[in-house]
Amino acid sequence: MAGEEHVAGAAEGKLDIIGHLLDHHYLEVPYFNAHHFFDGKIDLPHFAPFELYGIPIDMSITRHVVMMWIAGALLVTLMLVAFRRSKEVPSGLAGLFEPMVLFVRDDIVLANLGPRGLPYLPYLLTIFFFILTCNLLGLIPYGATATGNVSVTAGLALCTFATILIAGIANNGLFGYFKSLVPHGMPLWLLPIMIPVELLGLVTKPFALCIRLFANMTAGHVIILALFGMIFMFNNEAVGLIAVPFAAVIYLLEIFVALVQAFIFTLLSALFIGMAAHPEH
Repeated sequence: MAGEEHVAGAAEGKLDIIGHLLDHHYLEVPYFNAHHFFDGKIDLPHFAPFELYGIPIDMSITRHVVMMWIAGALLVTLMLVAFRRSKEVPSGLAGLFEPMVLFVRDDIVLANLGPRGLPYLPYLLTIFFFILTCNLLGLIPYGATATGNVSVTAGLALCTFATILIAGIANNGLFGYFKSLVPHGMPLWLLPIMIPVELLGLVTKPFALCIRLFANMTAGHVIILALFGMIFMFNNEAVGLIAVPFAAVIYLLEIFVALVQAFIFTLLSALFIGMAAHPEH
């Protein structure tokens, strides 16, 4: 019902801020099925939900799913083109990607995990470039920010959570890993309190990753849309002389935020993996 109300509001010519942030079963494109040149839409396949152990599962394709597909295909294509030939001195796309790869390796993985963290480098590089690409695609006209969807960020956080458990169990054993969650030398009478607290702390790590990325990628778009909304709210073109420059500044800032949020998610993932793999440090 909420989605239908947002679509109805947009159809009436109003600026629909929430509607632009929500996921939809259509893509916004120019020209196609458009009343005007700029307001075209392409409907995406919609499937009836099915239940798995009483939980409804909806496999319908939405615009955020499409944006993730585009991000994945774009990354694979660019990486294959950039590194199709091994060169001692990279150039072109390889010269663009190599500093980023070295930055993640040296300043995130080696700095926080040491040489023993190199097996986790492929995963951390993957989430860094995937999040960065999704963030940047959301800044393109008619694009959508998949990382502004809490379901997407929750999926990424669960991937990190699984990697944390794998790293902890692989390096310390199943019993040793969960034993390391409780500080050494803890009095026995405190264990009934500390064990639930530590288990809760284990779960809050991916939760924090999920909410931080979702909130930061949503906030910038809300501000930009709110600034443009002031023009319609006051119904005065003169307001645009102030709103548009401010929105342009926020837009440029969003490019920086896109890179920072990819870095923060990757850095925290590396820290959490390192804490699980080497609890003695």
